[in-house]
Amino acid sequence: MRGAEDGWAYTRASYPDLPMNRIVPLILAVALFMEQMDSTVIATSLPAIAADLGVGPITLKLALTAYMVSLATFIPLSGWMADRFGAKRIFRLAILVFVAGSILCAVADSLIAFVVSRFLQGMGGAMMTPVARLVLVRSTSRSELVSAMALLTIPALVGPLAGPPLGGFITTYFSWHWIFLINVPVGIIGYILSGIYLPEIRAAAPPPLDWTGFFLSAVAASGTMFGLSVISLPALPPVIGIVATLIGLVCGVLYVRHARRHPTPLLDLKLFRDSAFRAAAIGGTLFRISIGAVPFLMPLMLQVGFGLTPFQSGLVTFTGAIGAITTKVIAKRVLTVAGFRTTLIAASIFGAALTFANGLFTPTTPFWFIAGVLLIAGFVRSFFFTSVNALSFADIPDADASKATAMSAVLQQMSLAMGVAVAGAILEIETALTGSPLELRDFQIAFMVISAITLLAALPFLTMAKNAGASVSGHRMGGEEEETIAVK
Repeated sequence: MRGAEDGWAYTRASYPDLPMNRIVPLILAVALFMEQMDSTVIATSLPAIAADLGVGPITLKLALTAYMVSLATFIPLSGWMADRFGAKRIFRLAILVFVAGSILCAVADSLIAFVVSRFLQGMGGAMMTPVARLVLVRSTSRSELVSAMALLTIPALVGPLAGPPLGGFITTYFSWHWIFLINVPVGIIGYILSGIYLPEIRAAAPPPLDWTGFFLSAVAASGTMFGLSVISLPALPPVIGIVATLIGLVCGVLYVRHARRHPTPLLDLKLFRDSAFRAAAIGGTLFRISIGAVPFLMPLMLQVGFGLTPFQSGLVTFTGAIGAITTKVIAKRVLTVAGFRTTLIAASIFGAALTFANGLFTPTTPFWFIAGVLLIAGFVRSFFFTSVNALSFADIPDADASKATAMSAVLQQMSLAMGVAVAGAILEIETALTGSPLELRDFQIAFMVISAITLLAALPFLTMAKNAGASVSGHRMGGEEEETIAVK
C-alpha cells in the first residue's frame, strides 16, 4: 500500500487549488440530486401518467423497473469509460443523455415510448453517479475528502425523500410533464458549469474492455434488479420476477468465476482484499437495505394505516431530508475525534434503533414526534453514508479509484432494490398469513425486521482496524498505533 498521500499525489500537483474550490462537489451534488430524485419522483404521479397513456398504474410501474434495470446494466461500464475517455467528458455526456431522456419522457404518448425514455434516462444516471464520485475522489485531497463526500451524500438521501412530495405537488397543481421538463434547465446549467469548473482529469489507456465480464455483470445486475422489482412491485406475474432473479444470481456466480481468471476484469474483486473497502462495501450494503425500504414503507403506512393523502405523507417523510442536510456541518469534526470505526458502529446502532421506532408509530402518535424521529434518522443515515463513502476510497490507490466507484455504485443500486423487495415481501407474507388487506400492524412488523437487518451493518466494522482510513478522517491515536501510521 502506498503512503498516506501518494494516492493523491498527481492530483494535488495538477490541481493545487481544487481542494479549496467548493463549487466542484456542489456541481456534482446538484447533478446527482436530479438523478436520485428522478428515480422516485414519478411514484406519486403514476395514476395521472397512466391515465394519459391509456394504461393501468400497475402496468406503468414497468417504467420504474426500466430505470433501475438501465442503471444496473451500465454502471459497471462507467469506470472503464471514465478511464478511457476522461471522467469530465463522460460526466457531461451523461448529463446530456439524462436530459434527452427527460424530454422524451415528457413527450411520450405510449407505454413503450415512456418505458424506452426512462431506460435512456437510466443510461445517463448510470454514468452520472459513479463518475461524479470518481471526479470528486481525484480532485480532492484526502484531508478534505470527508467534507466533500458530505456534500455528495446529501442528494442520495434527499432525492428519494423529495421525489414523492414534489411529484405529487407538480402533478396536482401543474402537469406530470413538468416532472421531467424541470430537468432540462437544471441539466443545461450543470452541463455549462461542469465545463467551466470541473477539472480536466486525464484519460488513461485502460486495458481492452472485458466484454464477457460486461455481459455477465449486466445480466447479473439487471436480472436481479428486474426480478426484485417485479416481485416487490408486481407489474408482471411474480413468477417472471423469480425467474429473472435466479438468472441474475446464476450470472453473478459465473461472473465471480470469470473475474478470478481474467487479468483485468470489468468489476475487480481484488478490491475486497482491502479491509476498509470490504467493510464499507458489506456494511454499506446492509445499511442501504434500510434506505431502500423506509421510503417505500413509510408513505404507505401513513396513507394506509393513518389515512393521510399522498401529498400529506410526503410532507411528513420529507423531514428526513432536512436531517440529512445538517450532516455537512459536523461530519469532519466527529470523524476526526472518533474515527471511522467508532462512528460507523454507532451510526449503525442508532440507525437500527430509529428504524425500529418507526414500527411503534400509531395514528395517535403526535406528528411532531414522528417528524422528530424522521429528522434524527435522516441525520444518522446521512452521517453513515458520508463516512462509509469516504472510507471506501480511504486506502484505495488512485489507479483503482475508477474500479472502486463502479463497484460501489453497483452494490448501492442492488442494495436499494433489495430494500424495496424485502419490505414488499414482508408485507406480502403478512397479508398471506392473515388473509386480510394491509393494515397498520403489517407495516410495524416490516419496520422491525428491517431494523434487525440494519443492526447487522455494524458487524463488518467491528473487525476493522481502529486506524482504518486515518489519513482521510484525521483521527489521531496514541502510542504504537500512531507510530504505525507515521511509518506507513
